[in-house]
Amino acid sequence: MIIRAATAGDAEALAAIYGHHVLHGLGTFEEEPPTAAEMERRRAALASLGLPYCVAEADGRVLGFAYAGPFRLREAYRYTLEDSVYVAPDAIGRGVGRAVLSAVIEACEGLGVRQLVAVIGDSGNAGSIGLHAALGFTHQGVGRSFGFKHGRWVDIVWMQKALNGGDQTPPGGPGVRLSGH
Repeated sequence: MIIRAATAGDAEALAAIYGHHVLHGLGTFEEEPPTAAEMERRRAALASLGLPYCVAEADGRVLGFAYAGPFRLREAYRYTLEDSVYVAPDAIGRGVGRAVLSAVIEACEGLGVRQLVAVIGDSGNAGSIGLHAALGFTHQGVGRSFGFKHGRWVDIVWMQKALNGGDQTPPGGPGVRLSGH
């Protein structure tokens, strides 16, 4: 398995993986799977900000992806990013999520980010909660019934990982700049 930056050529695979989770899972609160063109638009938008968007690939097939995006758009949040990670259904439990999310964490450290946040859909999402905990994220709380999907109320789980010393010192760089905000 190799971990590499996602490209425009990955759009179909990204849409297929994510679409599965949109339709069958609670990890995302989207209810309609985005098209490949929309997935490419999202990937390109993050890339234009210099943010990491990685795929795990084996034998020429994308098995999963992870990325970091803005946590919120206000300037004071420029040292905090939010991660997302999705794995193809037949590749779950094979270390794909750990490998691709680890690459995103490393890239975020290189950007000088101080906090990485995971907002995990479904308090019963043991896979994602366990993955984040294994990579050093700590549980920060649960938002009860934040979404309604598949006929039921769904919680969110907040997890957080300090990077580059977290809040122990003032930031030394400009943070992640979001143009226009």
